[in-house]
Amino acid sequence: MLLVWSKGMLDNLEQMIATIERASNQILSRIGGPVECLLMLGTGLGSIAKKVEVEFRFSYEEIPGFPVSTAPTHEGYLIIGKIASKRVAIMQGRFHLYEGWTPSQIAMPIRVIRKLGATRLLVTNAAGGLNMAFKPGDVMIIQDHINMTGLNPLVGPHDDRLGLRFPDMSDPYDKNLQNIVNQLFEKYDIT
Repeated sequence: MLLVWSKGMLDNLEQMIATIERASNQILSRIGGPVECLLMLGTGLGSIAKKVEVEFRFSYEEIPGFPVSTAPTHEGYLIIGKIASKRVAIMQGRFHLYEGWTPSQIAMPIRVIRKLGATRLLVTNAAGGLNMAFKPGDVMIIQDHINMTGLNPLVGPHDDRLGLRFPDMSDPYDKNLQNIVNQLFEKYDIT
């Protein structure tokens, strides 16, 4: 199979970068400063946002380039606020391939929030498992993953403004953060 870059693909790259800039500038003009991390809430966990000292709330529909989630319980808001004096961005709802979005469209909000200063990403979701000892409501920490979709937001023309072309995926999850979360789970008897 021969893959040929077309002018249209490069135009789309420039359009994507322009959209990221427009969205991040629009948000920054209202919030006035950076955020430390992004907490992306999945199915059934949107209520975590109620624990935040809310400073700003944006509907996904008002942010350039943001997809709009159609999944139940995904409220569709970006919240900027504080948790324990840390300024964070919280997405109430994620986007999915099954909704018809491309990997690049799904990655758009992460790229925008990265431009707001976030250096950490925490993602939650509801998932099934094969281990019969797991019960509904159990909390897991992802330690590794395999992308079996055959799709990737890094495919296509590259521009350094989007980040690394080939990020190191040999150890993508922060072991220190996982240990902290495990300690909190033990402290508060969370299974």
